[in-house]
Amino acid sequence: MNLEQKAQVLIGTGMFMDLPDSVAKLFFPEEKKEIIDTAYQQMVDHIRTYLPGAAGFSAEFPELNISSQVLADGPAGLRIQPTRKGEDQTYYCTAFPIATVLASTWDTDLIYKVGQAMGNEVLEYGADVLLAPGMNIQRDPLCGRNFEYYSEDPLVTGKMAAAMVNGVQSNGVGTSIKHFAVNNQETNRLSVDATVSQRALREIYLKGFEIAVKDAQPWTVMSSYNKVNGTYTSESHDLLTKILRNDWGFEGYVMTDWGGGSDVVAQMKAGNDMIMPGTPEQIERLQAAVKEGQLDEKVLDQNLIRIFTVMFKSPKFKGYQNSNKPDLKAHAQITRQAATEGMVLLENKENTLPFSIANAAVFGTTSYDFIAGGTGSGDVNEAYTVSLMEGLSNGNIAVNEELATTYEDYIKKEQAKGEKSDNWLTVLMGGKVPVAEMEVSTSLAKKMAATNEMALITIGRNSGEGGDREPVEGDFYLTATEKGMIKTVTDAFHAVGKKVVVILNVGGVIETASWSKIPDAVLLAWQGGQEGGNSVVDILTGKVNPSGKLAITFPVSYDDTPTHTTFPGHEIEGEVDEAEDLSGFSFMKRVPWEVFHEEDIYVGYRYYNTFDVPVAYPFGYGLSYTSFKYDNIKTDKDAFDGKITVSVDVVNAGEVAGKEVVQVYLHAPSEKMEKPEATLIDFGKTGLLQPGESQTLSFEIEAKDLASFDTATSSWVAEDGDYQLLVGSSSLDIKGAKDFSLPEFTVVEKVSEAMKPIKELNILTKK
Repeated sequence: MNLEQKAQVLIGTGMFMDLPDSVAKLFFPEEKKEIIDTAYQQMVDHIRTYLPGAAGFSAEFPELNISSQVLADGPAGLRIQPTRKGEDQTYYCTAFPIATVLASTWDTDLIYKVGQAMGNEVLEYGADVLLAPGMNIQRDPLCGRNFEYYSEDPLVTGKMAAAMVNGVQSNGVGTSIKHFAVNNQETNRLSVDATVSQRALREIYLKGFEIAVKDAQPWTVMSSYNKVNGTYTSESHDLLTKILRNDWGFEGYVMTDWGGGSDVVAQMKAGNDMIMPGTPEQIERLQAAVKEGQLDEKVLDQNLIRIFTVMFKSPKFKGYQNSNKPDLKAHAQITRQAATEGMVLLENKENTLPFSIANAAVFGTTSYDFIAGGTGSGDVNEAYTVSLMEGLSNGNIAVNEELATTYEDYIKKEQAKGEKSDNWLTVLMGGKVPVAEMEVSTSLAKKMAATNEMALITIGRNSGEGGDREPVEGDFYLTATEKGMIKTVTDAFHAVGKKVVVILNVGGVIETASWSKIPDAVLLAWQGGQEGGNSVVDILTGKVNPSGKLAITFPVSYDDTPTHTTFPGHEIEGEVDEAEDLSGFSFMKRVPWEVFHEEDIYVGYRYYNTFDVPVAYPFGYGLSYTSFKYDNIKTDKDAFDGKITVSVDVVNAGEVAGKEVVQVYLHAPSEKMEKPEATLIDFGKTGLLQPGESQTLSFEIEAKDLASFDTATSSWVAEDGDYQLLVGSSSLDIKGAKDFSLPEFTVVEKVSEAMKPIKELNILTKK
């Protein structure tokens, strides 16, 4: 290969979206094609026909046996263009449940099956790499892309991601775990500098990625937009080479997020192998850097080797003839199961659920315009979304037609106003934004209560790429109209001895403490993908016993979160971000911005439980239609000698078949290093237990599970002393504990010294 060809493979072939000319010119100005030769442009035009709607393509040179790699979004399913010019066929994909749903299943076997189905669509539609899963930590409940991410906990994040990666890649296609790393906000994501301690990085923000890399070896990793401790992640040798490759043994290649970073030379040296989406200017700049002695061509050769190693495994290189006909019906059943098992029952007074009713009055605009998933690159072009109304009909439950007509007319009227989201990426990518809630009068509520057996109320929220949520009414908090609807409807139905169920069709955490005790039951349905309405009704009617548990804490108020004073950071006055003109491609203006992770290791339940902050619903919480008894909790030894096993017998003590999630937490000594009150170190889910049936779950705990990161020695260390294993059904509902000791201070693993903060960080401590 000559230098120009090398540069063309290392730099993507540009961003292309089939948009109306007026929109395209606004967001994607014409490329400077005069610096590209005709043969290259013909190649680019050709490879874009491989999969219309794919997010990116690498260059191909058939004469050199180099094939293009087709890269496609995203976390909730393959995102491609459903229609193609000159064709009658429609290319729909399955909208799978969002990541918050999948994490709430706590079932890695099920997530593997979801990954298998998702990967089959990647294969049969002709993509090579799925740009997923998203696995950033849900540091703050307001991050706009939390729906794409699994949890506030790195163990749950890592295990879920590893299961997803293994499932997708079982099809012979690749994944790109993202966004590496500390991409925990959308506000000024292209330029924000996140200052984080080395300990918090290793224990919280990198741990999930480490698990996914070691347990699943994703084909690729996507570096994030932001800076960490002063350096863009795509330009960080510490992150991409020292940690990712040297410490963890990653074997694939790294690509940038679309338009991420600033300096292609620094990116190549850092180990960021492919620049996406790529521009002609970047190709020229890379060649010039080599010719002028700024960059050793051997660096490019190493990056190419990593890219080609993945290419050799890809369907495109192997000549796979994709069918364009994945089994969408089978995949719909998988998504229905996954959504059902990830829904969390928050409240259920006097066994209101499951119900057996013939009719219901259905309130809430989102009941009629159900939200399958979030907006942006995490959205999917699916054939349909089953609304709550359709789900009820499929479950043979009649809905009040007069009320339905009232809502449908209202929604049409509101949508006709043409109001759009403030988030331009939502507008660009066609994301669904719920209309404002309709006022429900007392007279209407009483009329419905007189003629219907029960009331169902849906509260909807959506968010997505390009913007964060806000701690205001209509977002984190319910509006006065929404709260009024819940109280008015509940009062009317309770007055005649009937019950009310609230369904939360949301992508992330909202405030619940001020109103959740008013109705008789609250079901956190999340955004369950295209079968969402059916999945909700499966739970409501008892066809499936809810077994979902929260993988994120629900605080009482936003002011109770450990990040409420630091998220999403602030502008750095007096600075100019010079990278805006250098990155070659940018979705948003780069504003010099910084955020300080002052909560340090105390993220999510680690904070609430350690500092005794009351919560609305704790991490790991979720109700069932049955009850479970934890018996015979025991360990196989009293002193740790490299491994220790804890086991528990889980008995279904109720009258309904169900599944239970068992969580194992560790309370560690903190004489030398302070620790959270308890940390999740393992979990498992039983099979479907019939009443009276039991199952024994065993968990093998290794030295790394006991270890904390010691910044002074850049080592994972386990302090000598007395430990306690806590076995429970949530982080606050501990069923039993077993003590053991570690006789000697242990250095479990020495790792690279990397990612030291350059700004002073005032971190939270227990002292």
